[in-house]
Amino acid sequence: MPQRPSVIWRTIATPVVLIVALLAIAALTYQFGSRAFNRTVVEMFINIMVVAGLYVFVGNSGLLSFGHISFMCLGAYVTAWLTIPPMMKSVTLKGLPAWLLHTQLPMWVATPISGVFAALFALIVGRVIMRLSGIAASIATFGLLGVVNNVYSNWDSVTGGQGSIVGTPATMNVWIGWLGAAVAIAIAYLYAISRSGLALRATRDEAVAASASGIDIVRERLIAFVVSAFVIGLAGALYAHFLSIVNPGSFYLRTTFITLSMLVVGGMYSLSGAVAGVVVISALIEMFRDLERGVSLGGLTIALPNGVQEIAIGIITIVILMYLPTGLTRNRELSWRGWPLERRLPRPVQTALRN
Repeated sequence: MPQRPSVIWRTIATPVVLIVALLAIAALTYQFGSRAFNRTVVEMFINIMVVAGLYVFVGNSGLLSFGHISFMCLGAYVTAWLTIPPMMKSVTLKGLPAWLLHTQLPMWVATPISGVFAALFALIVGRVIMRLSGIAASIATFGLLGVVNNVYSNWDSVTGGQGSIVGTPATMNVWIGWLGAAVAIAIAYLYAISRSGLALRATRDEAVAASASGIDIVRERLIAFVVSAFVIGLAGALYAHFLSIVNPGSFYLRTTFITLSMLVVGGMYSLSGAVAGVVVISALIEMFRDLERGVSLGGLTIALPNGVQEIAIGIITIVILMYLPTGLTRNRELSWRGWPLERRLPRPVQTALRN
């Protein structure tokens, strides 16, 4: 029996509302924003991709991961290897294979390849890490972050080591950023309403009952781990084209802290919360950046010390965890007819997914 249009609309309302809202931000930024503000919004869109990828795994599994920024690092370096002109690679990256040294692809080809590479890496390491649970799994992901960072920081002939790889084409703009965010939101939502997503949330809420019902917990966690790595690998590739340089220091503890704070502040069990958290924290970061540069008051310039933004975001995250543990959205989803709407699927859709 075909579904009624209202049921179908309720099923896709969340991603549509989020993508349209971000489209409005992109249009206003393109039309009225300064060059600096355009870059801020592009960076926000990339962070939405990262946090949406985090939501795929953390939000659906309930396991906190400190290692997903390593997939962002992998994606950034792969697109750099594929898009930098061969002559520049032959000077700075002499350890690359000959075929890779002489390869130069456009961004729109290199970016999905970067996502696939990150997903394949996640598939390999995830087969081990996903057998762990609770704090053990979180510590293992943190170890993964440390291993990737150390390898990329010291493999001079292939990654440039602590130095930056330059020459990545700076092809990012607000529209490409919006498209990337829209793709990430769509993937995250499609996974959430898939059979695997529903099964993983069942293991999150009642692991013993889900296992007794025949759900393979390790398998479902691994699927989410790989999907999230693909999304974050795409984000890493776009971030490389945004900065036009790649450095392992850009994909380590600070980025991990900021993106996890965005997820927690918005609501880690909600896709709408993931997006809202990025928007709120991005606005706060930009405000504190301006305050660190200095504000003129009556002829007197007042500037906050550098690093205040990290302290402030840490305090905000702690306050949110204390008084709003479910985040600003209360782990609910946006919808057209009212916000917030509890994150649940209509019964006909749930039945269809189970059968």
